[in-house]
Formats: sequence, C-alpha cells, structure tokens
Amino acid sequence: MASLSHPDLSAGPHGPIGVLVCGHGSRNRLAVAEFAELAKGLQTLLPEVPVEYGYLEFARPILRDGLEALRARGVSHVLAVPAMLFAAGHAKNDIPSVLNTYAAETGLRIDYGRELGVDLKMIQAAGARIREVLEAATADVPLHETLLVVVGRGSSDPDANSNVAKVTRMLVEGFGFGWGETVYSGVTFPLVEPGLRQVVRLGYRRVVVFPYFLFSGVLVSRIQQHTERVAQDHPEVEFLKASYLADHPMVLDTFVERVAEVVRGDTNMNCSLCKYRAQVLGFETEVGAPQHSHHHHVEGLTDGCDLCERECTGACQPDGVPIPVGGHTHDHDHSPGHGHHHPPYPHADHPLGPTTLRQGGTS
Repeated sequence: MASLSHPDLSAGPHGPIGVLVCGHGSRNRLAVAEFAELAKGLQTLLPEVPVEYGYLEFARPILRDGLEALRARGVSHVLAVPAMLFAAGHAKNDIPSVLNTYAAETGLRIDYGRELGVDLKMIQAAGARIREVLEAATADVPLHETLLVVVGRGSSDPDANSNVAKVTRMLVEGFGFGWGETVYSGVTFPLVEPGLRQVVRLGYRRVVVFPYFLFSGVLVSRIQQHTERVAQDHPEVEFLKASYLADHPMVLDTFVERVAEVVRGDTNMNCSLCKYRAQVLGFETEVGAPQHSHHHHVEGLTDGCDLCERECTGACQPDGVPIPVGGHTHDHDHSPGHGHHHPPYPHADHPLGPTTLRQGGTS
C-alpha cells in the first residue's frame, strides 16, 4: 500500500503511468541544467515510473517533446506537475493549454497537478538556504537586528504575489528576524532595487536577501546585481545574499507529494482568490478569461547563452549581451500586434514598480 509521501504508481485503468515535470524554460544554460537535475532527482525518488520534463519556452525539450518521450516509453496515462512555486498565469493557463491541446490531438490521458505552493516542506527548504548564509557570515549580528527580504518572481496575479508575502512572514516569525519585507523581480511592485532602498531606511545592521526561486537564471542574477548596487551605496549595512532553492531534498519531496495528490485526485488550486474565477478587487475584468498559451512564439527557442563564449553570469539577452540593471523585466515581447495582450494592471503606474505594464511603456 502506498504511503502519503510515496504514491502507488502501478498501472491503473488508463494504462501505464508516467510523470511529466512542466517548467517555464530559460535562455540560461545553468538554469536549464539545474532543471534537468531536478527531474533526474525526481526519477530517483520514483524509480517505478518514467519521468520526463519539458518547457513552455526558451529551451528544449518543450512540453510536447516530453509527452512524446513518455509515449515512446509506453506511457498512456501522464501525471503532469507544474514546476512552479505559485499558481499564476503559467500554471493556470499556459501549461494546461498545451497539455489539453496535446491530449485532444493524441487521446493521451493527462491529469494535471497543482503548483508547489505555500507548503511546510517548501518553507523548510527556504529556511535551510537562509540558515546556510547566516552560518557562513563572519560578523556577529543578532537576528533582532537583521532584516529579511524575500524576492518573489512577481506576477500580475495578486493571489500568487500574496503567497510570496506569506512565505516571508512564515520565515520572519520562524527565525525571529527583526523585520521582513517582500519585493519582486518584475511585473509588480516593489521591485528589488527600489524596495531595498526603502528597506535600508529602517536602520537594521544586516539585510538578508533571499531569492525565492527554484533555479538560477536571468532574474536571480539581476537580483544579485541590484543587491550589490544598493550595498555599495550603504556600506554601513551588511548585505547577505542567500541561495535560491534549487533541488533541495525538501523541494523534491514536495514534488513527490504533488504526484501523490494527482493519483488521489486531490489537486485543487486556490480558486477563492483566483482572478480568473472570482471578482478579485482590481481584476474584475479577467473573470472567465479563456485558457490559452501565448508562448508558442518562443517555444523551443534555444539561442542566447550558446552564442556567448565568456563565463556565463546568467544575465544575458538572446544575443549574449548583458542585460543592463534596470532593463526590461519580461522575457518576451508585449508590443502592439504581437498577438496577445494583458488587461490593465491596477498598479501599472506605481513609482516602485516596473515600466513594462505602464500605458505606452516598453517591454
């Protein structure tokens, strides 16, 4: 009999089972390699079934490649789990759209799991990364004189953004930090650099900056750049840069848990605050928006870091040119006529937020 943490993955009424780990994709080779390692780690934890992975954009294999690989291994029932920390547009719309289209074309049974979310194991993994950087610090600064800044990806979905803030609060209370703030790498506010410049005004001796990200890449590198810039302007404050989550054992255990939920049929996302299902304040016009993916134009795109001969820092544009700090924060074009658009964002003109969603702003 299967335990809660290890599901029974023997072939069911729909035939042999396989697992697909669904990622966003990155132009950064390190991030792509880390994702592959995570999938390999999940295969080790689930040796009885095939595990494949795929991306929405910017890297190979794409999701369809992963599905084809599972079919080639004899799978007729796929358990697809999104490698997403929180459920925003990619987890709610883009990935399901690709999976549904493929299932309709081939007749393959695909059951979709939920995001990693605010989970005890994920909090423990985050705590481990913060503890690592604290233990490596040379100066003796008490926790009550230390401020924690958690950096989230940032989304136009307020439910996802609020979950990052909840993670921050859990970590601040769990460690006993003197204060905590949440900032975001893009799309919403406050962005990293203006957020950190507000933070230093509070007068704490030490600031720990923790990117709540699964993998390396452009955004994590940019977070480090912004942190260094603010640190240079404030030598009186010690800045510690914690590592992102990567394939911490607790992260892998959470993926196994999500697979188990799919098997049990217990995969409900938080619909009460989902802007596509409920009239969330400021996002009322997005209720009932059609489920579709707008990533087809960069699906499988693999150029970028491969064109750059130097040591990869993760802060590259497609042509290998370093992204200027304060540059665009979105990885694909939102210019008029590009084929998709976003509804007006309530805080598009916020002074601490991005220019990408402002009226007439550039992508």
